[in-house]
Amino acid sequence: MKVILLADVKGQGKKNDVIEVSDGYAKNFLIPRKLAKAADAQSLNDVKVKEAARLYRIETEKKAAKELAEQLKSVLVKIPTSGGTDGRLYGSVTSKDIVEKLKADTGIDIDKRKVVLNDPIKAYGKYEVEVKLYTEITGKIYVLVCEK
Repeated sequence: MKVILLADVKGQGKKNDVIEVSDGYAKNFLIPRKLAKAADAQSLNDVKVKEAARLYRIETEKKAAKELAEQLKSVLVKIPTSGGTDGRLYGSVTSKDIVEKLKADTGIDIDKRKVVLNDPIKAYGKYEVEVKLYTEITGKIYVLVCEK
C-alpha cells in the first residue's frame, strides 16, 4: 500500500515522503496514529503542489539574498563613538549598533544575529564585517568607527 507520511517515521522516511508499506502496517499503525494517509490521486497532487511552492519560496529567498549582498557591497556604515586618547573606545561597537546605524542610514533592515562579529569592536578604524544572508550567501559591510 502506498502512503504519504504526515510526520517523520523512524526507519521509513521523512514527512511528505511517498512510501510503499504493507497493508497491515499502514491500516493498523501508521494511519490510526496520524503518521500517514493513503496515497490517492488528490493527496499525491497536494504533495506535488506543496513541494513546488516550497522550492519556489527557496528560490525567491535566494534571489533576494543575492540582490541584498550586491547592495551591501557599496555600503559604508559610519559609527561615531567616544573613546580615549590611545584609540580605544570607552564601550564597544556590537552587531546591534551596526544594524541600527545601517537601518537609519540606508533603510536596509537586517537581523542582528546575521551580522558576524567574532568580538565586539573596541578600537577606532575601518572594519569589514560579514553578514550571513542565506545558506552559502554572505555579504560584506564596511564599518568605520570614528570619533564624535
